Amino acid sequence: MININEVIDFFDGLADKWDDMEIKNDKIINIILDNAGIGKGCKVLDVACGTGILIPYYINKDVAKVTAVDISPKMVEIARSKFGNIENVDILCSDVEECEFDTGFDNIVIYNAFPHFQDADRLIKCLSSKLVQGGKLTVAHGMSRAKIDAHHKGSAMQVSNGLMEAEDLAEIFSRYLKVTVIRSDDDMYQVVGIK
Repeated sequence: MININEVIDFFDGLADKWDDMEIKNDKIINIILDNAGIGKGCKVLDVACGTGILIPYYINKDVAKVTAVDISPKMVEIARSKFGNIENVDILCSDVEECEFDTGFDNIVIYNAFPHFQDADRLIKCLSSKLVQGGKLTVAHGMSRAKIDAHHKGSAMQVSNGLMEAEDLAEIFSRYLKVTVIRSDDDMYQVVGIK
């Protein structure tokens, strides 16, 4: 069972070097965001945003609004230092499952963070309720399931549940959403559902 305080401490401890450690592939990220339906005028909730890795990609897709949420105060501090002056970007330090928003979202994205949540079903149920009708929820990783699990075998093992099979995650999605994308291969992992 993942302890939320351990997750906060773990990511606070990595925040200063996170951007240097992050492995990102522009082509894969754009495929993920295209599959997620991110585009002009969308209101996006970026869950576990870290230091804001995806924020420039959302801006390049001309979204109307980005609400980025992370539970790590130090990750949020860095994200705010990079993107806090952009008018249509809000960066919040909170547990997303406890957040209340004034509006629903067209798109909700969890990128490279899903194994760090305690209860997959509870999270998907919560996030699906934050979507507008026709909105899309996506869970994605910019590498294969095997690589993610190998990456988490070290110090992250204490704060990771491991990444479930995409088909198993799709089954959870299907309780709340219509699944539109299931992809798990050597390049990426993604499940998308529409409300």
